[in-house]
Amino acid sequence: STTSGYTAGSLPNPTYKTHSKGKAAHYEAVQVVYDPKILSYDALLTAFWHSVDVTDDGGQFCDRGDSYRTAVFATAEQRPAAEASKAALADLDWPKAPVVTPILPVSEFFPAEVYHQDYHTKNPIRYRYYRNGCGRDKRVKAVWGPLARKGLPTH
Repeated sequence: STTSGYTAGSLPNPTYKTHSKGKAAHYEAVQVVYDPKILSYDALLTAFWHSVDVTDDGGQFCDRGDSYRTAVFATAEQRPAAEASKAALADLDWPKAPVVTPILPVSEFFPAEVYHQDYHTKNPIRYRYYRNGCGRDKRVKAVWGPLARKGLPTH
């Protein structure tokens, strides 16, 4: 399962309106609960790396600012695999620029408001408009070339 929310900031109980305020900025994040017997952590990492712009430390696509930066939040047990997965990206022909996405320790996660959950299924037309308008797919393809969206379903 996935839950949209906020993490790694300093405000208690952040909301969409408060999570990006000054030095208290939380990352907008997705909490993923998975069964490693069905899907490996390495497979999740592969899908993540190849679906974002790992070369941009100022946000993602048209969403700018600290709360929109990419990061992998890993437990102490997951950290070695996350670091190895990130290091392996250097052996690829893509991306052409340095990977700036950090591996950070897991911190308290706050679920986002109900209207943010499953936004892409609740508002498919708006979500497609956002993706296209922000140039998400085009930028991921530019960063990853033939490796774009590796590990994700092709539908």
